[in-house]
Amino acid sequence: MPNPLRVTSVQGSFYPNSCQKVTLLFNEFHKKFQQFNIQPNIRNIKPRMILAPHAGYVYSGFTAYFAYQFLKQTQAKRIIVIGPSHHHNFEGISGSYYEAFQTPCGNIPIDTPYLIALAKTFNISFQEKAHKKEHSTEVQMPFIQHFFPKTKVIELIYGKVDTNELSKIIIALLSNPDNLVVISSDLSHFHNLDNAKKHDNICLSSISKLDRTLLKIGCEACGYQGIEAMIIASNYLKFSSKLLDYRTSAEYGGDTKSVVGYLSAMFYR
Repeated sequence: MPNPLRVTSVQGSFYPNSCQKVTLLFNEFHKKFQQFNIQPNIRNIKPRMILAPHAGYVYSGFTAYFAYQFLKQTQAKRIIVIGPSHHHNFEGISGSYYEAFQTPCGNIPIDTPYLIALAKTFNISFQEKAHKKEHSTEVQMPFIQHFFPKTKVIELIYGKVDTNELSKIIIALLSNPDNLVVISSDLSHFHNLDNAKKHDNICLSSISKLDRTLLKIGCEACGYQGIEAMIIASNYLKFSSKLLDYRTSAEYGGDTKSVVGYLSAMFYR
């Protein structure tokens, strides 16, 4: 391994590059979260898996924070973050075989022995290029470091992968009570606002009903395969789903002609 540290690539652009600024931003997200009237029967849910977006925090940070507010109620020895590759084309799944993951507030230890054991059952390779610039998984790490400062992580990035195979990994991970899973995905990209919401509502309906067939009638997502695998795994494990927060980039940037959608959701038994 050329470098024991999984170095960040979008720190200072997608999110602040100082711990103080990240903490201040999370404090703002928390104030906003407290304004929501969440019913006690929902507030007390302890999810095993969440779906979180991965754009710049100014656009999708609060939507992601919404999900981590529920995830923090659980306990885990490790959190596995699964996201799509945006910059490196490859087949299969790449694991982050490093010792630690860099964040502005300190490095998070990577559970490499567990990853190695997982790779003995599933075909998890190491594509170094997949981890050099990937933001889908990176932007989740400051949230994990904030809410789970003593928990180890594993980063899995997928390229061209069969969703049934990916779902088997998710099922195996969630069959272990020591694990939590974060599925990273944004929704539709670069439609006008009306069309973005039409495509996104299909995704929302599919995730809410845990019906993968609905995805195929118009859901667009950069993490489509992760979402489909998440639904397959949830049905197998008899999980329920709850949509948490949906927004678009138009709400923050004002541009209604080229919009990106963001959703957070949680999955629990």
